[in-house]
Formats: sequence, C-alpha cells, structure tokens
Amino acid sequence: MRCIIVICLCVLLSISLKAQLADSVKIEGHYRTFHFNQPEVQPNAALVFVLHGSGGDGKGIMRTTSKLEAIAKRENIVIVYPDGYKRFWNECRKMADTPPNRENINEEAFFSAMIDYFTTKYKTDRRKVFVAGTSGGGHMAYKLAMNIPLKIRAITAIIANLPDNANMDCAPSGKPVPVMIVNGTDDTVNPYAGGLIRSAGMSLGTVRSTEQTFAYWSGIAGYKGEPVKKAYPDTNPADGKIIEGYTYKKPGKPEVTLLKVIGGRHDYPGDIDVYLEAWDFFKRQLSAR
Repeated sequence: MRCIIVICLCVLLSISLKAQLADSVKIEGHYRTFHFNQPEVQPNAALVFVLHGSGGDGKGIMRTTSKLEAIAKRENIVIVYPDGYKRFWNECRKMADTPPNRENINEEAFFSAMIDYFTTKYKTDRRKVFVAGTSGGGHMAYKLAMNIPLKIRAITAIIANLPDNANMDCAPSGKPVPVMIVNGTDDTVNPYAGGLIRSAGMSLGTVRSTEQTFAYWSGIAGYKGEPVKKAYPDTNPADGKIIEGYTYKKPGKPEVTLLKVIGGRHDYPGDIDVYLEAWDFFKRQLSAR
C-alpha cells in the first residue's frame, strides 16, 4: 500500500513539474524570464502578474499562490510570475541602489511584451490585466499603475508604501486606477507610518505612510470624505493580527481599498489568503460600471 502511495505521489509530482513552464522576451539586449503553469483557460482569460519582493524570484513567489492556482481554471485566469532583473525591479524608489535601478532597466517594455505574449499565445484579454506584488513587487505594481495605466486594469500592493517626494523616481500619469493596499501596522521594513526602508542591511530610501499612500490613490480617483469601514473576521487568532478594511467605491470611479493589518509585520496575514482577496478585488473591477 505504501509503495502505491509513493508511486501516485511521484506521478502527481511529475505532472506538476511538466505543467510548469518558463519563457523569456528580449528587452533592450536583456532576456527577461517569466514562469507560469500550463494554462487551462478559455479565450478572453484574465492575465494576473504576481511579483516577488526584492531579492526574490518568480519561482519563489509561485510557492505562495497555491489557493489562487487551484481556482485558475474555474476563474479563467492565466497567472504569471516574472523574474526581476538580477532579482530586483526598477520601480519608483530613486534611492534604491539595485542593479535594475542603476542600469535603468525598462520594466514597462518587459510587462508590455509579456502582455503581447500571452494575448497572442493564450488569447488573454488585454482589458483584464492585473498585478499583485509583495514588498518590492508591490512597488513595481505601483509603478505600472502610474506609468502604463491604460494597460493595467487594477493592482494589489502588499506590504508596500509609495516612495515619498524625495525618493520618487516616476512621473505619474495622474490617471486613476483601482488599487488595493495590504499593509501591517508593525512592519519594520516597510514602516506603516512612513520613513526609511531597510531590507537585509540595504537602504531603499524613504516612503510615505500607508495612510498617505491610500490618500494618494483615492485622491486622484476623486474621492472625498471617509471611506467605508469593514471589520474582517478573526479567523486565525493565533497569528495575533486583525484586519480592518477601508474602501472608497462609487459608480464611475475606480475602487480604492486599504486592508489595515493590525499587528501585521512584513508578512502575510493569517486571516485571509492575500491572493484570493486580490482576485476578488480584481473581479469587482470587471463588473464595475
């Protein structure tokens, strides 16, 4: 019986490994790679980019999205995990001393090329392109929303605040985009109250507070007054975190939501799966009028 179980597990693992694909596009002399599982989708599928943090890679962040991958066929999603250039992104932090920032790597061209790739090969819908990024990947998501908003339907930025004015290296388009922010109040890497970012002994400059980041996106969307507050169930008391949601949402305007993780650090909350929550947020934008 044990042998049969082992054989079955090996077969399943073999199928899983065969389903995992990688490819690349050449951007200004650099081959930029990305990973994805073999899509089982119909035409006009949504395209979801999941972005790793500074120092990570696409395969690493892929290990955190099992629940999202499990519903990909049902929800008609192609999920893609790009690799940053030498493990980093050229996002909007001017003071970041990283290879892509020093070399001014063209990230907009990379993401545009990937959108073309999946539109051509898997018939994804250009009107359904979403980005969910963690930490440095969240900063990259902000940049895409700022610089190519006509190609990105909505973003989710996890444990990431916008750079402050002294550290801002992007020229925002000013076009409103649906944005969801998921930040922890006890985060010492990406400080909730703003200030200096430090990761692995490396300074990445200063950022706005989470409240200022939320105000930026809600402000360009034209919202005023107080957002609607929602208390999330504490489904995992052991993690010591509680989530409060704050949302601006009106017909004709992009939704802007903040998930404030009270007690959250530079990590994911246990009460929700952040990627399922991101997909629910993205789906709402498809039905918004």
